[in-house]
Amino acid sequence: MKSIAVIGAGTMGNGIAHVFAQNGWNVTLIDVVEQQLAKALATIGKNMDRQVKKGALSDDDKQAALARIATAGSLDAAAGAELIVEAASEQADLKFELFTTLDTLAPPETILATNTSSISITEIAARTSRADKVIGMHFMNPVPMMQLVEVIRGLGTSDATTTTVMEIATALGKTPVEVNDYPGFVANRILMPMINEAVYCVMEGVATPENVDTVMKLGMNHPMGPLALADLIGLDVCLFILEVMHEGLGDPKYRPCPLLRKMVAAGRLGRKSGQGFHDYR
Repeated sequence: MKSIAVIGAGTMGNGIAHVFAQNGWNVTLIDVVEQQLAKALATIGKNMDRQVKKGALSDDDKQAALARIATAGSLDAAAGAELIVEAASEQADLKFELFTTLDTLAPPETILATNTSSISITEIAARTSRADKVIGMHFMNPVPMMQLVEVIRGLGTSDATTTTVMEIATALGKTPVEVNDYPGFVANRILMPMINEAVYCVMEGVATPENVDTVMKLGMNHPMGPLALADLIGLDVCLFILEVMHEGLGDPKYRPCPLLRKMVAAGRLGRKSGQGFHDYR
C-alpha cells in the first residue's frame, strides 16, 4: 500500500496527510472547502519547516513529501486509494453519510478507516457493505509529534484488516495499540472524566483554571494541564465525547459538567475560538 485518501483537511486531517506523505505515501487530501485545503497545505509546510530546523527532516525530503500531496474538493478523488482515512468533523450523521458514499466509490479491497475519537466503529461499519474492512485509526493531536495510534476494532472488523492497519501505523513511526469498540475507546474514556472533573473544580470554586492546570503539571508531571488540553482539543469536542460516553455507557459519572455546557453555548471553544478556560486572543 502506498496510496491514501484523507477526508477532511482540518487539524487532524492535515496532520495525518503530513505523516503519510513524509513516509512515502501518495496522499489525496479532500475537503469541500477550498480555503481549508490551502490552509492545510500551508500548515503542513510550516510544520515541516520546523522539522527541518530541528534536523529531523532534510529540505529535500520536505520538498519530496509536499510533492506527494494532492488536493481535491470531491469524494470522487478517493476512488483509487488503497486506504481511506476519514478525519471530518466529529458528527455521527456526517460520518455515516461519508462511509455510505465511500463504500460505493472505493474498490472492495480498500480499507475504510475513521479517525473518530468516540463514535462507534460498529455503527459506522453498518453503513457499508464491508464491515470487515472498516476500522478506527485514532491519531493523537498534534499528529506529527504524538506517538500513539488507537486501532479500534468494530464488531465485524477482520483480523487481516487489523493486522494491516497496525503494520501501517508502525511503518509511520507510530505505536499502534489495539482496542475494542466501546464508547470513548481507551484514551478518551480515561482522559475525558479527568477533564470533566477539572471543569467541576472550576465551577465549584475549588481553584482557578490556572491553578488546576498548575497542580496537574507540577504535582502529577503532566506536560499540559487538563483545562489547557481541553482548550487544545476544543471544548465542543470534549462535550460531544462526554455525551457519547454518558449515553453509551449509561453511567452518571460521565455526565458533562454544566459549566462545560455553558462554555460551549457561549462559543468559548478553546484555542480555535480564541477563548476557553484560558485566553488566546
